[in-house]
Amino acid sequence: MPAPELIRIVSRDSPMALAQVERVRAELAALHPRTATQVVPVRTTGDKWMGDLSKVEGKGAFTKEVDAVLLAGEADLAVHCVKDVPADRPLPAGTTFAAFLERDDIRDALVHPGGLTLDQLHDGARVGTSSVRRTAQLAASHPHLNCIPFRGNANRRLAKLAAGEADALVLAVAGLQRIGRPDVISDILDPETMCPPIGAGVLALQCREDDAATIDAVSALNHPGTYREITAERMFLHVLQGHCNSPIAGYATAHRDGDLSLRACVFTPDGKTVLNAHEWAGPLDPATLGTSVAVALLRQGARELIDTIVH
Repeated sequence: MPAPELIRIVSRDSPMALAQVERVRAELAALHPRTATQVVPVRTTGDKWMGDLSKVEGKGAFTKEVDAVLLAGEADLAVHCVKDVPADRPLPAGTTFAAFLERDDIRDALVHPGGLTLDQLHDGARVGTSSVRRTAQLAASHPHLNCIPFRGNANRRLAKLAAGEADALVLAVAGLQRIGRPDVISDILDPETMCPPIGAGVLALQCREDDAATIDAVSALNHPGTYREITAERMFLHVLQGHCNSPIAGYATAHRDGDLSLRACVFTPDGKTVLNAHEWAGPLDPATLGTSVAVALLRQGARELIDTIVH
């Protein structure tokens, strides 16, 4: 099937989101040099609202308006960070993921103006983050630190840090790389210290199910290893039915020998209870692996833990 002459790409209008779109445009240009692309930026509820995300549909606040533009036929392709796409419910009816780009760095980073590492922060240091996942893990590993709410895109958070509203920030390595600011990283946190969110470092390309031409054009951008990892991770999150205030973390790894592993954790918000599971797929398909890890955590009490958290 010939590639379309024009593919309209809808995305959030934040600097990071638009940088992500440029990656997609470059990869599409290399694959289909005769296909033009046009960006359709939208401001989402999640970008406008600086309060608790649970009050505005949780993670869906970052995707609702993008999905609406795609479904209305005003764009042909949506670019999402997988970590922002809810997994406790299906994709909007009539849409599908056509590709997952090769995964970027999954780790989190500390940003400290003086170049300190996480272990060097003083007692009571204010660490800016609105992530319940990060807050719970820092409470468990570094209880002497003081996590304070910090919303906004990465550039805005860096500006708040420069203005002295916090002593340090925790941000995604991939995000800082995408906006061209890896220079601000003072410490990269190992996944054993700060387990990443489901879908970390992955961009998803979403199309309308009936748009065969666009699906065909972008499907070649799919990275098989990343696809297997995300399939396992999202099935894990779907089975757990976690909400936006659930401190859930995990990541799958597609190994060179073809094996697939998934490590995942569920925390109480104060970090005092940590449930862990780590399994290898062996003969299991990715979705079955995700289900198996979720069941292992449910057997440890994850359901009761998640249900006690207000959302």
